[in-house]
Amino acid sequence: MRLRTKLVLVTTALTFALVLVLSVLFLGELLRQRLEQTADANDVLAHQVLLSTRQAIENGLRKNPPSAPGDEAFHLAVADALRSDEALKSLMESIVRYSPAVQDVFITNANRAVLTSTDPVLLNQSAPYRTLLSAAHQAGMMQQARIVFGPAQVLDLPLSLDRNGSPFLTIHVGVRSSLLRNAYVPLLRAAILFSAVAILGCIVAAALLSTAALRPIEQISRQLEDLTLRATHQRDPEAEGIPKDAVVRVAATIDRLGRQLESSEQQHIALESNLNKMLHTLKDGVMLFTSDGRVVIASEAVSNFLPLERVQVLNASVETIFANQSALDLAVRRAFAHQTTLADEEIQMDSGRTVELSIDFITGSEPGGLGALLTLHDAETEQELEREIEVSRRLAAIGRLTAGVGHEVKNPINAMVVHLELLRGKLAQPSNGEAALRHVEILSSEMQRLDRVVQALADFSRPIDLHLHDHDLGDLMRSVLDLASAEVEQNDVRIQFTATAPRLPVRVDADLIRQAILNIFLNAVQAMPDGGELRLSLYVDQQSAVLSIQDEGDGIPVEARPRIFDLYFTTKVRGSGIGLAMTYRIVQLHGGALEFTSRTPQEASSNPGTEFLLRLPLAHKLVGNNHLA
Repeated sequence: MRLRTKLVLVTTALTFALVLVLSVLFLGELLRQRLEQTADANDVLAHQVLLSTRQAIENGLRKNPPSAPGDEAFHLAVADALRSDEALKSLMESIVRYSPAVQDVFITNANRAVLTSTDPVLLNQSAPYRTLLSAAHQAGMMQQARIVFGPAQVLDLPLSLDRNGSPFLTIHVGVRSSLLRNAYVPLLRAAILFSAVAILGCIVAAALLSTAALRPIEQISRQLEDLTLRATHQRDPEAEGIPKDAVVRVAATIDRLGRQLESSEQQHIALESNLNKMLHTLKDGVMLFTSDGRVVIASEAVSNFLPLERVQVLNASVETIFANQSALDLAVRRAFAHQTTLADEEIQMDSGRTVELSIDFITGSEPGGLGALLTLHDAETEQELEREIEVSRRLAAIGRLTAGVGHEVKNPINAMVVHLELLRGKLAQPSNGEAALRHVEILSSEMQRLDRVVQALADFSRPIDLHLHDHDLGDLMRSVLDLASAEVEQNDVRIQFTATAPRLPVRVDADLIRQAILNIFLNAVQAMPDGGELRLSLYVDQQSAVLSIQDEGDGIPVEARPRIFDLYFTTKVRGSGIGLAMTYRIVQLHGGALEFTSRTPQEASSNPGTEFLLRLPLAHKLVGNNHLA
């Protein structure tokens, strides 16, 4: 049975039970109110009889006083007065005649002997024992239903008349249960009809809500399948045999994504192995240095350029390998000391041989960069080597991109599984309806959260087409200031904008660079919720246009700095972890670099804050016109 069907059936059954209980309680309350109204109405009639009884006694004793002293003569005179009073007799008969629920009215003395009655059979007899109407009114719902809808009986509503602080006479109003039932049945029919309509409406609403609750997870399933299709460029035949249940399809799609990631990792390992094999066959001397200047990869051909064997070069430092005073050694040490990139620099060797030296410093999110690649040029294999390195970089970027997907998707999936189990347990108990609805709300929230994670991954991994045109970086910065003016005013931030050159021409996609600058700018503004000064600087550094954005906030924690550009990583309470990752990607697509330095109050109590440097290559055809080179 599909999850949708199960959820609809369980929710419908729970709703039916809940509405049925409420309907029964409503009908019970309606019965109680009817009994209460009957008791109140007949109590008024009993008081009318009481007043008429007093008047009859006064009139009778005035006309026919007791024939002898003593209680016996007095009681006989009272009985004669009650029986002979036409007004009292007329009132009692009219109550029986016109009141729909009254069976009889009679008056008894302290010994329960009937003195006068609308029913001649009861006259001079001992009063019958009947169920009190007040007891029926105060009884439980089931007891009230048995009294009203059970065998016909007469309920008693007594009202005492005291003499010298002791009961003297008692007026009894008999209410027949069958007559009470006849008056209650029309109300009962209307109430049952209303309850039936309410139950039907709630069942339909429950079915619609259950269907709506599963709609987000179906959307997530489709998005995951689209993501898998984009990754493989072909439809997985396994997906055709998977049941249409949304949860089953999501789990199966995530499993396929996991296998694809594992396959990508295996491809990366194979690529690394192939790279090592290629390095052994290259005629170029290639060395890959770590961030601390030690060789981790070296080709066999390095011995053709250096007086060292490959084994001696591995794990050796720059100072050890290039320790002599040759032109090559001096050029390499100088480039590493100043982190200067060299491209096909011609070097005259001591033997008279000319080689082309290239040093590429690999930058990354970590301070000091990831390392450097040194090549002693062999023109025939240069292009192939660069292609292999580019593939390796892209695979590493894909690994970093997808590293957080499993964690971000796993958390809401686990939460949904837990709350589904809790929901199953609580749906087994009809009294837990409200708690079960709470779990349904949590399930819907987690489904929406999973939907946002998948949508963010899809947006981030979508290929970007660059529309490159020549723009002034200063103009782009000013347009961002206009866009963010409301945020600046709201946070009481003061802007200080300086530019060392009139124009900084760059060849970029204006919308993407504007988005990247806006992400950094808003982060800086939000880092100063109590206001402060935000310093913006534009200047030229070698062949790059540099934009500096420096705030006076509390800085970025030390433990968060290595991951600041990772997708889904954020230090904000409500951050998405996408903005800086997308900014870093945009800058890289333009051949630029994004760097930052940060100081917390613990590191620099007098001048904390964060500075981001956005570097973009200058547009060379405009550099000469503006004398910026």
